Amino acid sequence: MAESVVLDPVDLHLLRLLQNDARATYRDLAAQVGVAPSTCLDRVTRLRRAGIILGHQLRLDPAKLGRGLEALLSVQVRPHRRELVGPFVERIRALPESRTVFHLTGPDDYLVHVAVADMADLQRLVLDGFTAHREVARVETRLIFQQWDCGPLLPPEPAGITPAAKSG
Repeated sequence: MAESVVLDPVDLHLLRLLQNDARATYRDLAAQVGVAPSTCLDRVTRLRRAGIILGHQLRLDPAKLGRGLEALLSVQVRPHRRELVGPFVERIRALPESRTVFHLTGPDDYLVHVAVADMADLQRLVLDGFTAHREVARVETRLIFQQWDCGPLLPPEPAGITPAAKSG
């Protein structure tokens, strides 16, 4: 497991701001956290080098790209052996419909978030992209009606400090 990095309140504030707007300038970030722009640049550079900031992503609207139907596919692979895992994951990641792949514990081995054009496209994907491969024992499909993003990811609060206790 990766080691956590000690972050001070300025680092946490920067991470919160960058997660809400990754295009913010160093000058704007510095003004919001109360440090000089050069200090802000140094801190963000340090956070990148430490592997805390992994990159920047452009988010697209799947519906406006002709992929208005999204689903979660629970996939069971049998036999679930190391020599099948790598090739299976790479094949699924290469599918243009795949958005995210999770390797799980429990009865299902994988959860795959996909975006397709319509029900016929979803059926084609399940039959040709998944169940046509002999290691795929089962696929269970759940349609996504709506999704919401959640707040910024920050480290857990130290023991004994709750959000209510911090606010007063």
